[in-house]
Amino acid sequence: MRNQAYVTLNNGVQMPLVGIGTFMLSPDEAEASCLSALKDGYRLIDTANAYMNEKAVGRAMKKSGVPREEIFLETKLWPSFYEQPDAVEETLERLDTDYIDLLLLHQPAGNYIAGYRQMESAYQAGKVKAIGLSNFSEEQIREILAVCKVKPAILQTEVHPYSQEKELKVFLAKEGIIIQAWYPLGHGDKTLIQEHTFTRLAEKYGKSNAQIILRWHTQAGNIVIPGSKNPVHIHANFDIFDFALTNEEMEQIAALNKDVRYYHSTPEMLEAYVKMVPPVSEQK
Repeated sequence: MRNQAYVTLNNGVQMPLVGIGTFMLSPDEAEASCLSALKDGYRLIDTANAYMNEKAVGRAMKKSGVPREEIFLETKLWPSFYEQPDAVEETLERLDTDYIDLLLLHQPAGNYIAGYRQMESAYQAGKVKAIGLSNFSEEQIREILAVCKVKPAILQTEVHPYSQEKELKVFLAKEGIIIQAWYPLGHGDKTLIQEHTFTRLAEKYGKSNAQIILRWHTQAGNIVIPGSKNPVHIHANFDIFDFALTNEEMEQIAALNKDVRYYHSTPEMLEAYVKMVPPVSEQK
C-alpha cells in the first residue's frame, strides 16, 4: 500500500487526507471506483444519501477485503431526512455497516438544528465516530456552535486554487474545524488546471497539473475527495505523497486565489432541497 497521510480531528479521530468521492457516480460506477481506490491504498470514501449509491459503497467495502476498521467511511444526511427519526439507522442499513466514521449535514436547509441533534444522538450512541457540516457558511456554523453539545469536526465545502477560503479557514482553525474540499480541482475548469504555475511545477516534479493541485491542498491542510470513475485517474490522484512543494511554491499557488466559486447556492435552491426526497429505498 502506498503512503497515506492522516489528520487528527478535534475529537482525536484520525482521518485520511485523500479520499475517493462518489458524487454523480451511478451505483455500478461507485462500486467499481471504490474498489479501485481501496486497491490503490485509499482509505477514505465519501458518499451521501442524495448520491443514491450508498448500497454500492457498502458492497465495495465488503468486496475489497480491506478490514472495516481501516476504512474511513463518510456520508451525508439530506435535508428532507433531518427530522426523520430513523434517518441514521436507515443510512447504516444501506451502507451495510455498524457505524459511520463521519456524518455530515449535506446542506444548510430545512430544520438543520434538528438534523444536527440527530447526528449528536448517533455520535453519543457510538453509531457515528465524528460529525460535521457541508456547504454551511460561517454565520450558519456559528449558529450550530452556539447550541451544539458535540462540536463539528469537519466543514466540507468548495475549495480549490481559485477559491481558497482563506478567511473562513482562519475562523475554522480557531474552532478546531478542518476543511474538506469538494471540487478540489475546480470542477474540471481547464483554465485553472492549465495555469502556468501548475504546468511549471508539474515539469519540475514529474507529476501532472492535477497532482500538483492535490498536493497543494494536502500541504495546506485541506482534506480532498476528488471523484473519478477512471482507474488511471484514481491511481494518479493518490500518487502525491512522494514529493513536497516548497514554501515559496505554496505561496505562488496561494497568489492564484480569485474568490471564484463554481457552485452558488440560493434561498430558492435550499427550499427546493427540503422538498426533494431522494428515493433511497429504490437504491440498487
